[in-house]
Parts: sequence; structure tokens; C-alpha cells
Amino acid sequence: MTRGFFAALGLSVDAESVYRVVLREPGVVVDDLAERTHLLPATVHGALGELTRLGLIQPSWERPGQVHVVDPEISLTSLLARHEADLLQRQQAIAAGRAAIGDLIAEYGGGNGRGDIKYLSGLDDIRTHIEALGRECVSDVMAFVDGGPQTKENMESSRPQDQAVLSRGVQMRSIYLESLANDPSTLAYVKWLTGQGAAIRTIPVVPLRMIIFDKRQALLPVNVSETARGAMILRQGSVITALCALFEKFWDEAAPLGAARERAHDRPSRQELSLLRLMAEGNTDEVCARRLGISLRTTRRLAAELMSRLNARSRFQAGVLAAQAGWLAD
Repeated sequence: MTRGFFAALGLSVDAESVYRVVLREPGVVVDDLAERTHLLPATVHGALGELTRLGLIQPSWERPGQVHVVDPEISLTSLLARHEADLLQRQQAIAAGRAAIGDLIAEYGGGNGRGDIKYLSGLDDIRTHIEALGRECVSDVMAFVDGGPQTKENMESSRPQDQAVLSRGVQMRSIYLESLANDPSTLAYVKWLTGQGAAIRTIPVVPLRMIIFDKRQALLPVNVSETARGAMILRQGSVITALCALFEKFWDEAAPLGAARERAHDRPSRQELSLLRLMAEGNTDEVCARRLGISLRTTRRLAAELMSRLNARSRFQAGVLAAQAGWLAD
């Protein structure tokens, strides 16, 4: 059992050292623990108090001066369950906070009449503004494209706009989901774009749908989970700078279109790693599928395979075991 597991459960390094000793030597006398662990007596007593609070040990009533080790199958499983419940509660609070922030931003931008945020409602309005921003663009376009396979209508409306922009020598860089390789129509359109001079890369998950024009204006969804609710155009200099930096970071990490997706025989693919992270964040299967651009059935199959490979009984445990294996640190 590695240090990563105990750290995930909230144990300090000193408490882990003491716990390992009492597991190996159930009859060890408390006074001897300092010698066994090379810790100061005060540190040992503090570690014993920590282990007691966590329910891993108890003072022995039968053998004064010794500790009773609670069966690890009971104590560690119970502790893991408590952490899993706490994690779920924090994730729910974060999700509620995100929704509240989104509502506040929408309320603030819609009611103060400022010119650096413009709200768009409906697909017709959004497409009209994309066309206008594309005509005005003179240097570069950067885009995150999410949502999995693109609709035929969306590609047909985008083709003449993209061709017009590229024909003027505007640099176009787009980051698509890796899953586009599973949709022949979307893949054919993206290959057509590269033939026109666009640069395309792919990643397992994009953070949000976004188009930045000339590093001056950005088109974003009002709600990243429900993009159909509308969009907004941002013109704030500091916000645009941050969004450009976000794009460049993902661009550096993305793979060129068509690049072989290398995978060690004992390691998950980039898509599987992204699914593990989404699972660890508490996302539902539906959200994971949407973020990865794959079907719900495929998402559930991948999740089941990962949990089986990790011998995990819950998604939280799968995240802990993946972190122990060093997968999530890459």
C-alpha cells in the first residue's frame, strides 16, 4: 500500500509511519514506538491521537500501554467511504457554485449596459455574428470545438465562412475532440480544412466551446453545459489575454490531426485518462460522454473496463488507485 493511498485518506507522514509499525507488530508497547519509527515521543503521541480520531486504532483495555489495531478491512473501508461522501459533497457544492457564478455573470452583463459583453440568443443570431466576426478578422482565429460529431447543417454553414477566412491568409487553428476520428463526416470536413490551410489538433476533452478572433474578441457559450441557451461576445483585454493563454496551453498539449495515438501496454490511453479525471471530479456518465464526444454506451464500457483494470469497487477508489499508479500526474 503506497504513500499516495494514505495521503488521499488524510494521514500525515508521521501517522502513516506509526500505523505501519503497529500493523506489523500488534503487541508493540507505545513507549517503544519512538525507537521503531525514529520519531520524537511527542510526535508519536500526536500520531497516535490522529490514528485514534480516524478510527484506525484504539487504546487496549486488556493490555495497558499497548494499542488495539482495528481490523483494516473495516477501518480503512469505512474511512474511504467517509472521504468518498465528503468528496461528493464538495463536488456538488462546486457545481452549485459554478451555476451561481454563471447566473451572476449573466445578470451583471445583461443589466449594466457595458459594451465589453454582448449577449446573443438563438442559433440564427449566433451564426450571424460568427459570419460578421469572420469577415472582420485579419490575422488569426483560435477555436475549441466540442460536442463530438458535427451536424451536417453546422458544417454546411461553416464551409463558405471558413474558406473565405482562410483565402485571405488568416491563420486558423482549431482544437477538436479526439473522438472526431469515429465520425467519417466530421473527419472529412476537418481534413478539408487542413487542405485549405487550417491547422488542426486533437485532445480527449476540450474545456469549453470557444472562438477567438484576432486576439481581440471571443465568442463563448453563456452556459458551458447548455450551449443552446445562448452565447456572449467578450471584448475585455484581460479576459481575452487569459483565454488566449488557455488556448495556447491546450494547443501545446494537443496532438496533430492523424497522429498515431501511442499507448503503453500497461497504461491507459489519453481518452481513458481524461475519463478517469472526469470520473474523479464526480461527473455523471452523461456529462463524461458529452465532454469526450462519445456515446453514453461507450463511456460506460470504458469506465467499467478501467475499474476492472484497477480492481476498484467505486469511482473514487479508481481515482485513488490511478493516482497511486502515477497515471493522473502526467
